[in-house]
Amino acid sequence: MKFGHFDDEAREYVIETPATPLPWINYLGSEDFFSLISNTAGGYSFYKDAKLRRITRYRYNGVPADEGARNFYLTLMSDASDNAKPLASWSPTFLPLKTPLDFYECRHGMGYSIFKAEYAGVASELTAFVPLHTAAEINKLTLTNTTDEAKVVDATACVEWCLWNAVDDASNFQRNLSTGEVEVEQTDQATLLYHKTEFKERRNHYAFYSVNEPTIGFDTSRDEFLGKFNGWDSPQVITEGRAHDSIAYGWSPIAAPRVRVELMPGESRTLVFMLGYIEVPNDEKWEDPNDPLKVGIINKKPAHALFEKFNTVEKVDAALADLRTYWDGLLGGFQVKTGDEKLDRMVNIWNQYQCMVTFNLSRSASYFESGMGRGMGFRDSNQDLLGFVHMIPERARERILDIAATQLPDGSAWHQYQPLTKKGNADIGGGFNDDPLWLVASVFAYLNETGDDSILREPTQFDNESGSEKPLLEHLRRSVNFTMTHRGPHGLPLIGRADWNDCLNLNCFSSTPSESFQTVENNDTGIAESVFIAGMFVLYGEQYAQILEEYGKACGLTDEQIASETADVRKAVDEVRAATLDAGWDGAWFRRAYDANGNPVGTGEDTEGRIYIEPQGMCVMAGIGVDDGKAAQALQSTKDLLTCDWGTAILAPAYSTYRIELGEISSYPRGYKENGGIFCHNNPWISIANAEINNNDEAFNVYTRTCPAYTEEYSEIHRTEPYVYCQMVAGPEAPTTGEGKNSWLTGTAAWTFVDVSQHLLGVQPTVQGLKVEPHLPQKFTDLHIERVWRGTRYIVDVKRTGASSLTVDGQPVSGTTIPTAAAGTKEVHAQLTI
Repeated sequence: MKFGHFDDEAREYVIETPATPLPWINYLGSEDFFSLISNTAGGYSFYKDAKLRRITRYRYNGVPADEGARNFYLTLMSDASDNAKPLASWSPTFLPLKTPLDFYECRHGMGYSIFKAEYAGVASELTAFVPLHTAAEINKLTLTNTTDEAKVVDATACVEWCLWNAVDDASNFQRNLSTGEVEVEQTDQATLLYHKTEFKERRNHYAFYSVNEPTIGFDTSRDEFLGKFNGWDSPQVITEGRAHDSIAYGWSPIAAPRVRVELMPGESRTLVFMLGYIEVPNDEKWEDPNDPLKVGIINKKPAHALFEKFNTVEKVDAALADLRTYWDGLLGGFQVKTGDEKLDRMVNIWNQYQCMVTFNLSRSASYFESGMGRGMGFRDSNQDLLGFVHMIPERARERILDIAATQLPDGSAWHQYQPLTKKGNADIGGGFNDDPLWLVASVFAYLNETGDDSILREPTQFDNESGSEKPLLEHLRRSVNFTMTHRGPHGLPLIGRADWNDCLNLNCFSSTPSESFQTVENNDTGIAESVFIAGMFVLYGEQYAQILEEYGKACGLTDEQIASETADVRKAVDEVRAATLDAGWDGAWFRRAYDANGNPVGTGEDTEGRIYIEPQGMCVMAGIGVDDGKAAQALQSTKDLLTCDWGTAILAPAYSTYRIELGEISSYPRGYKENGGIFCHNNPWISIANAEINNNDEAFNVYTRTCPAYTEEYSEIHRTEPYVYCQMVAGPEAPTTGEGKNSWLTGTAAWTFVDVSQHLLGVQPTVQGLKVEPHLPQKFTDLHIERVWRGTRYIVDVKRTGASSLTVDGQPVSGTTIPTAAAGTKEVHAQLTI
């Protein structure tokens, strides 16, 4: 069952009913100011950090769900007099009033959302977006009288302020209920309602909510606005048909301007509402600190300047056009025509779009991540970079350096850091032994994409400590050396607190309820090992060796130093490869790990958790077992034992009891999350692995099983948005098989784009040039691919003829790699036959 449809030409998903299985959301913002917005306008806004700079309030796990965010109320009034009575009220986004609409449509696009509705002879169109380079969300509301009679409509918009720190806002009520402060600026042209809570003390920032038309009233007190016993679906001021002009003194401040709109038959009027964020220098906080009559009045000049940038429809439309152009540029760097519209729309639009969202937010703020605990992940952000580096290489460079600066001197890393401070998150800690190697993966991808070896010489701090700066290459060296020097009894890398699977806690032994598996004491005795990290080390250790060979001299190394270090690294890689084929092989698949007692995990000797997905993918991606048939056998076992119509499960059979020696992974019900759920993040590894051994049909099948465009028709089962990937789908042993959770902020986006762009479509940037080796099923006979790489657009046409050849700009070229174009070349045309 579908709840909408794709509009590929407009690059939008059109939702046709507010009653989607879950809120289907979009993200607004591309730099510092971000908003989450659902198909009924739920969500919230923040500046840089969803925990420390939360601007509007949102209640996770609220009942009713997804209410209290952007609240819009339209009220048909009896006339335009001061004594006018309300005749009917509705919301142009359906929620919060829930009045059944005559027409409803939500269009989620690239950085904007549009809501269309009709009721009582009034058509409305609400467009929400965050302009480029702007700390504000714009809500443009157009009302049209579709009847032949004049109408009077009151438009009330309302946001509830969060008192900045989202954790404190949701817990420290003994303080917070007394700190809320507002200011009101109401003129004949506009109204601005200011949120200045804590501004007079340590904060240098405030927020405001404005409308570009005169208002007939406002409210800043939630209690006055809602009234006794009422919710957002029945505010007292809407029922009464008048604003109370209330001023909040503590309690729960809001901003709710009310505008009266008179519409002749067929007439349209447009209002521009703005949610803005302002920072001011400490010595410019006040309007006039020396005037006794103006004590405590905030400096509104920056707010006025921001307001005036978008105070007309023409200015707003121009900003929206600029946003569309921005996305034209980002998405235009990789475009394909394959003959499969589902594949094309995911590659050309939605997969790349989701990769940019994960770049911006990592795992910090979604409808499943509250933004209160997790910040930017070391592992997560390095992996996310693989999916967006081709779109914004300059920002990828900045992100790599930010991540590397949180690395610890011994080569290990803080597992997460806060985006506002860029400091390691001590609440989460470290000790996840896969983390260091992901830095090698991201830097290798960046170098292949850009050829910018200056990043390797960039002085970068350890643990953000001044004076600890070392070239980025030294960070990579310590990442690799950390794994080389942390190996266990079988010669496999030690797992530490956990590896990629945060829930495989082999050194935890937690028996205390509510104790965090991720922060409890890590009793690492040097025994618990990870076969998954072994595969990582073989793959990324070799990449580090290639970095040394290609760029070592540019970083000041001598030939002797390069030869010595690469030999040491490759010797360790060979040792780990051999250990993986020996102690890491279970007979028909790769084992997952060895626990702290030295017992194998992911073995046929067990009755549960016999096979895990992660080492099957990573080890084969690293080339382990490809020559002797073990890779093919492992992937066949993966298909036979882990795969169903919805994807490949993380393990099987799922654990039925809690195993203290395994940790959180066995704490979930069977079939969910890490205990037998389908983790979409590592399904691309299986697709890539199959492509590596030329099992192209299964490689593509793995891709389609978790791809939202291919599962759209089962949305009533899948439940999450059919235009983006989710982290987890309930596995074959779950009662609700096929049900998705944790959409949007997942490494699935980046890894799936790597899979489909570099392996299935086969366009892979390398030091030597742009390699093109598709691994798609036989049914794909003609491909047209456009890829911008290092400033040149490569236009590649692939035809399946049964014979292999490559022609570049009319000249035959041996192999499958298009040589790097000379600087300044605008286009390269290539024809490949396969």
